[in-house]
Amino acid sequence: MTRQRAVESTRSLKMAAWLGWQIESNWATPFLFAIYSIAKPIAGALILVLMYMVIAQGGVQHPLFPQIFVGNAFYIYVAMVLMGVSQAVIEDREHYGMLKYMYVAPLNIYAYLLGRGVTQAIMATVAVLIMLLFGIIVLGIPMPPATIDWGMLFAAWLFGLASLAFQGIFLGGISLITARHSFYIGDAVAGALYLLCGAVFPIDVLPKPLQLLGQALPLTYWLEALRRALLGDGAGQLLSSLSDRALLLILAGSMVLLAVLSIGFYRWAENRAREKGLIDMQTMY
Repeated sequence: MTRQRAVESTRSLKMAAWLGWQIESNWATPFLFAIYSIAKPIAGALILVLMYMVIAQGGVQHPLFPQIFVGNAFYIYVAMVLMGVSQAVIEDREHYGMLKYMYVAPLNIYAYLLGRGVTQAIMATVAVLIMLLFGIIVLGIPMPPATIDWGMLFAAWLFGLASLAFQGIFLGGISLITARHSFYIGDAVAGALYLLCGAVFPIDVLPKPLQLLGQALPLTYWLEALRRALLGDGAGQLLSSLSDRALLLILAGSMVLLAVLSIGFYRWAENRAREKGLIDMQTMY
C-alpha cells in the first residue's frame, strides 16, 4: 500500500509539473517567453538600484547594497512558489473548472499542488540566476565562487524552498474555502513577508513589535543563511549572534513544522469544502 501511494504521488507530482509548465509557457512563443524570462529579473535589479540611488544616496556603492540585492533576488522564489502553489487551487476551480475532476481521479492532491510549485520553482531559479549574474557582471557585486559556502547555500536553498511550498499548500487550503477575493491572498501574504523578513532592508530598522514578528518568520532566517553563504555576512545585527549551524537547524525545524501544519490544515479545509459543496464552486468574480 505504501509503495502504491509513493508511485501515485510521484506520478501526480510529475503530471502537475508538466501541466504547470504548459500553462505558464503557453501564452507566448518560446522566443518571446525567453525574452520575458530574461528581462523581468533584470528590470527588478534595476528598480532596486534606482531605489538605493534615490533613498540611500549611494546606489551600488552603499555597503548594505550586496546584502539587500541578494535578499531581493531570492525573494523571487516567494512571489512565484508561494503564490504558484496556492493559486493552483483557484485556477483549477474558478478558471478551468477542473478541480472537481481531480478529486475523483487517481492522484495525490498534495503531490499535485507541490508539482505545480515545481514549475514555478524552476522558472524562479532561472530568474534568480539571471539576476545574480547581472549583479556580479554589471553591478560589480563581489561573489567569487571560491568564497561561496556551497554546502550551506544548497542546504538553506532546499529547506527554504520546501517551506515555501508547504506555506503555499496552507494558503491553498484557505483559497479552497474562500468564496471571493481568493486571488489576492497570495499577493497579500507575499507583500507582508516582503516587509517583515528583511528582503529589502534589515529588520533592525523596524519597530520593536515588527522586529519580533520578523524574527518569528522562517523566511527571515532563510535570507540570512543565503546571504552568509554567498557574501560571508548577513544584513543587520539582530541575527548576527546565530551561528550558521543554528540557522540551518531553524530552517530544517520550521520546514518540518510547516509540513505538518499545512497538510493538516489543508485536510481540514478539504473536508469542510466537501461538506459545503465548495469543491466545484465557481464564484464568477
